[in-house]
Amino acid sequence: MFTFKQLLVAALILELAGGIALAAEKINKEIKLPEPKILGKMTVEESIFRRRSERSFLPNALTLEQISQLLWSAQGITDKTWGFRAAPSSGSLFPLTLYVAKSDGVFKYVPDGHKLVQTAAEDVRPSLVRASLGQAFIGEAPLVIIIAGNFRIVEAKYGQRSYRYLNMEIGHAAENIELQAVALGLVSVPVGAFWDDVIGSTLNLPDTQDPFYIIPVGYYKPGS
Repeated sequence: MFTFKQLLVAALILELAGGIALAAEKINKEIKLPEPKILGKMTVEESIFRRRSERSFLPNALTLEQISQLLWSAQGITDKTWGFRAAPSSGSLFPLTLYVAKSDGVFKYVPDGHKLVQTAAEDVRPSLVRASLGQAFIGEAPLVIIIAGNFRIVEAKYGQRSYRYLNMEIGHAAENIELQAVALGLVSVPVGAFWDDVIGSTLNLPDTQDPFYIIPVGYYKPGS
């Protein structure tokens, strides 16, 4: 015969186990992204002309179509035969990995298959703000893209010039994101001031990856 206290404890344990199981289900969950469009309503010239670094965002969530287009513009596969991507890469090494942080967790972009894989179920944007020296607008943006890079891959081939090549590639990908954001009616800003180790631990990055850029993206909040 179980006492009421024992039954209550057992019920709490089962509830906790259920919550843990539900969180575990979210991790590694794959989300197939919509196919990106290769024809848009805005020209490249106009997108370049209109691009500005904006730090005021409305809370409106972005659609999967918008997220798909942004990630594809930076690292999407543009030639399925050769595996070429949207941004040029020295030696076609493709050392970059994109992560997105939003209200429902952290996701890694996988170019092969054009999909997202969830790596965390919690909203880490407040942690990104603290790790970025209190830049509050990072937490206000509905979507935060983090560009991480594997320096070792490039160094193995290019030696002393590897750091230069990696930074060039990150710049290519970041500019593509920013121009694509404009073409979608969105705004963005590149952020490079943050504590690398804190960002790495917040996103649970593997030891082979270092964070290089944080790019908040969203709808512009006027009058701020």
